[in-house]
Amino acid sequence: MPIRESCESLLNTDKSGKPSAKSSLRRELLAARALLTKEDVARTATVLAGAALRLPELADARTVAAYVSVGREPGTRALLEALRGRGVRVLLPVLLADNDLDWAAYEGPEHLLPAGRGLLEPDGPRLGPAAVLDADAVLLPGLAVDGAGMRLGRGGGSYDRVLARLTAAGAHPSLVVLLYDDEVVTRVPSEPHDHPVDAVVTPAGARRFAS
Repeated sequence: MPIRESCESLLNTDKSGKPSAKSSLRRELLAARALLTKEDVARTATVLAGAALRLPELADARTVAAYVSVGREPGTRALLEALRGRGVRVLLPVLLADNDLDWAAYEGPEHLLPAGRGLLEPDGPRLGPAAVLDADAVLLPGLAVDGAGMRLGRGGGSYDRVLARLTAAGAHPSLVVLLYDDEVVTRVPSEPHDHPVDAVVTPAGARRFAS
């Protein structure tokens, strides 16, 4: 069954947006990603970088909070290098013990170190969790997004804290998620604290959502 149809089937059985529905959807999407080859991921990353760089929210940004893709995630590394090559200040997350995120500047792939949970983190000075408030755009990891811009994350809660911090400070950077084409679905389960994104970038191109 195609990912899109499988996602909609799950949602039709439980439209309450309960965490159990999110967990089921995450398992489906992660299983589909596991079928991708390294070549698939590498080829898609180059296409994603080109599409993302044409998005005004990223093309005009002076500071971008991003992340280093790992495993079968839609690749961000080509995009990170392209942004840095343009003189954009790129901030990368550093996972704290309580699952909150600190930030440090991206200074190139040679300055990335292995961290917990299979992540890669920058080796530079920590700037504090509030550093994200300086970002003109925030690149969010995700597993799916729907027609209203609601994002399905991995469920760890780290980016919920980031988004809550932005809201509390009255900061409104552009929120962008990179996904594979089939991960743009009709609807994902949502809860009151969930934030819609402003745009999604897939290999097929970029799509903006109404604010």
